[in-house]
Amino acid sequence: MSLLEDTPDDTLQLSLGAWEGPLDLLLNLARAQKVDLHEISILTLVEQYLDFLENARALRLEVAADYLVMAAWLAYLKSCLLLPKDPTQDPSPEELAALLQLRLQRLDAMREAGARLMGRDRLGRDVFTRGQPEGLRQIRKSRWQVSLFELAAAYGQVRARSAPVMHVVARRAVVTLEEAIERVSSLIGSAIDWTVLELFLEPTADPERARSALASSFVAALELARQGRVELRQAQPFAPLELRRAQR
Repeated sequence: MSLLEDTPDDTLQLSLGAWEGPLDLLLNLARAQKVDLHEISILTLVEQYLDFLENARALRLEVAADYLVMAAWLAYLKSCLLLPKDPTQDPSPEELAALLQLRLQRLDAMREAGARLMGRDRLGRDVFTRGQPEGLRQIRKSRWQVSLFELAAAYGQVRARSAPVMHVVARRAVVTLEEAIERVSSLIGSAIDWTVLELFLEPTADPERARSALASSFVAALELARQGRVELRQAQPFAPLELRRAQR
C-alpha cells in the first residue's frame, strides 16, 4: 500500500507485497542520501520527510494518520535541535535523534535479512523434491543348509580357537605302569596256582593310590599276558581276574 498515488513530477509509485509505515519512508529517504546510517543527518532527513508529505496530493486519511503523527514528532525534534539546549529537558534532543537513528539501523538490518531469506532457493521454484521412490528389490538366497548340531559344533570350534582352554592336571600319588609290571613280575614266580589280581597289589591306606595300583596292575597283567609270561582267566563277566605263571 502506498501513501500517495501520484507525485508532482507525474511519477507513479507503487509498493506491492508489504505495508510500509513512517519508519520505512524515513529509511527510504535516508538511503536516498547515499551515506552510512551512522553518519546520516537527522535535520536533513526531517526536512525531506516534511517536504515529501507536503508534495503528497492523494492522501488516505486512514493510512496517513501515522505519517502525520510522525511528521509532528519530527517537526518537534527539528525545533529542539535548532533551538538552544535546555539542560532540564530529559531526554535531550541529541538522545532522541540517536534513538531514531538506531531504529532506522535496526529496520535496515531486518530488511536485509528478509531479502537474504527470500533470495534463497525455494521448494517448487528453484529446487524440487524427488518423484515417486522406486523401492529396492531384495533377493535372498540361503548359501548353507546346516542342522542345529552342526551349527553348535562350528560355534564350538570357533570359540575354542579364540579362547583356548588350559587343562591342568593336579598331581596325585599314582602307581605307574612300569612299577606295576615290575611288582607283578616279581610276585608271579612265587604264585604256584591261580591267584586273584588284588593279591599282587601293594598294601596302602590311601584309597586313591589303591585305585591307581589296581588299574596299573590290570594293565600290567595284560601286557605280561601279551608277552607270554602269564596266563589270565575269568570265570564269568565281572568275576575276579586270576593269573598265574605261564606253563612252558
